Formats: sequence, structure tokens, C-alpha cells
Amino acid sequence: MENNNNDRNMLLHRIQVCDFVLHETALFLDSHPNHKEALEYFRKHAAMAQAAKMEYTQKYGPITYMDAAQGDRWTWVDQPWPWENTSEV
Repeated sequence: MENNNNDRNMLLHRIQVCDFVLHETALFLDSHPNHKEALEYFRKHAAMAQAAKMEYTQKYGPITYMDAAQGDRWTWVDQPWPWENTSEV
């Protein structure tokens, strides 16, 4: 079970890092819209974030309510709520 939590936490951390990088790069691109390297950097991290979110969702369920409508039923309620999680982070 501990390896499962480690993998889950690692994926969540990867998603957080990618989202931070995307946000910061988007702010830079707002003032430098023709900066090709920054745009490629953004695209690279957008792909990494998408892959990590897809892997997380497949293994552990939806991250946001937007991910909950992927199948034939609303899966948002299948996982424990944050306050119901008794494992240490």
C-alpha cells in the first residue's frame, strides 16, 4: 500500500510542478509572444502535464470534476474526499 501512495504522491507532485511551469511560462509568453523557445518549453510541459494527469486519472480516479465524466457514469464520488483520506501525505 505504501508503494501505491508513493506513486500517487509522485504523480500529483509531477502534475503540480508542470502546472506551475505552465503558469509561469504563460505569464512570460504574455509579454514575449514571439519567443519560440518559450513556446516550445510551454508545449513540452503541457504534454508532460497531460500525460501525468491521464496516468493519474487512469490509476486513481479523477483529479477534477472535469475528469469525472469520462466513462459511462459520474465517477467523482468514487474516491474518498480529501477529509476522508487517513493516510499521511
